[in-house]
Amino acid sequence: MSWFSAPGYWLSRLVFERALALTYLLAFVAARNQFRPLLGTRGLLPIPRFVAVVPFGRAPSIFQWRYSDRLFAVVAWTGVAGSVAVLAGVVDASPWWCSVLVWLLLWALYLSIVNVGQLWYGFGWESLLLEAGFIAAFLGPARTAPPVLVLWLLRWLLFRLEFGAGLIKLRGDPCWRDLTCLYYHHETQPMPNPLSWRFHHLAKPLHRIEVAANHFAQLVVPWGLFLPQPVAGVAALIVVVTQAWLVTSGNFAWLNFLTIALAVSVLGDGLLRHVVHVSPPVLHEPSAPFAVLVVCLTVVVVVLSRQPAANLVSRRQAMNRSFNAWHLVNTYGAFGSVTRDRHEIVVEGTDATTLDGATEWREYEFKGKPGDVHRRPPQFAPYHLRLDWLMWFAALSPSYAEGWFVPFLRKLLAGDDATLKLLRHNPFPDEPPTYVRARFYRYRFTTRDERKATGAFWHRTYAGEFVRPMRRDLVRDTTVPQDRT
Repeated sequence: MSWFSAPGYWLSRLVFERALALTYLLAFVAARNQFRPLLGTRGLLPIPRFVAVVPFGRAPSIFQWRYSDRLFAVVAWTGVAGSVAVLAGVVDASPWWCSVLVWLLLWALYLSIVNVGQLWYGFGWESLLLEAGFIAAFLGPARTAPPVLVLWLLRWLLFRLEFGAGLIKLRGDPCWRDLTCLYYHHETQPMPNPLSWRFHHLAKPLHRIEVAANHFAQLVVPWGLFLPQPVAGVAALIVVVTQAWLVTSGNFAWLNFLTIALAVSVLGDGLLRHVVHVSPPVLHEPSAPFAVLVVCLTVVVVVLSRQPAANLVSRRQAMNRSFNAWHLVNTYGAFGSVTRDRHEIVVEGTDATTLDGATEWREYEFKGKPGDVHRRPPQFAPYHLRLDWLMWFAALSPSYAEGWFVPFLRKLLAGDDATLKLLRHNPFPDEPPTYVRARFYRYRFTTRDERKATGAFWHRTYAGEFVRPMRRDLVRDTTVPQDRT
């Protein structure tokens, strides 16, 4: 084999591509399940209203030319079918150009969704999936040896992802520097999982070790990705272990799963064969046209890397930002600051016709975010619950609720089926409520003694109004979230 190809990464490529295809599958399924109430024609942030004011150049998307809920469903189901084709190995049996086209189709379809997704798709892992998916299009099918240049581009992506996350912490909240951030993070993270309560109650010295290990994994280890094997493989293995630790302690959609997949692309077959016992077929050199495409891709990534690289060394480092509308060569990072207290928005309704101190209010329960204090935090990652995540942001600041939260309450007053499907529990199954309201509560994990005595995972105290009671037949457009007091 020539310097251009790396047959020793055939298995790494196979596992990475399957993991990436599975991530695409989850992303398209989530889009199909949630788009109608969030982005549909009658959704909270309708796509037709968005594309009417945002031009194609700022948000390239199929939906810039035409939108209908049916077309969105077709796009999502096409993405599902393409993802399944890759998972089933159908694409591996095709010529190289067919493999490229299938991967680029998945990228273009998901790009079309992300670019009109507005707040619901404003997460760093959307850009991560798009960037990884675009690069993966040039890895080639199973019988072609993986191109070395593309493998290096994946390492560069993983480096920016990990090193950027490490720098944003080091430059951000002082608790990262004094090793105390995890005194709070497991409790205040966007969506705790079933083990988060136990992680929160680890001894404080262990929390400090967690932070120190995170700094090592994100600030030191990424440099090893560019060194020869076995050093690069060991660095990638450390990334896998640290990301697995994050998977067990919280719900971060597919961020950690996709990071693990990127690390697998660095491991090399020598390490992977101890886990996955698959023999490669007879491999062929990339054809000349395919090699030209790979070189062109590399040049494009190098040129587009100028701004992300400058951002890494900047004292004003941006977090989770795309520098172009195609979401290629982005900058990443998370939790530059850590909240010390957890506030949740609790949405309630009543069927009473008049309100007084004796009015009975019933709570709407969300699928993922904390509500019922006795409910164990669920595991949803790598699936993404977009409404639940925005509820966490809205609790941080009412500005995150502008444009969609009051329409959400109106949907509850109307008993909208599509919106109610986003929730875990509708306390008004027969008839919509007469009034709804939203209130702030401060949540904290119960202590071990409280948990033993009450069975509750959370303790909560009232912290103020978010939206005053809204009556079904007197809803006004001027109703806005109130600042927390």
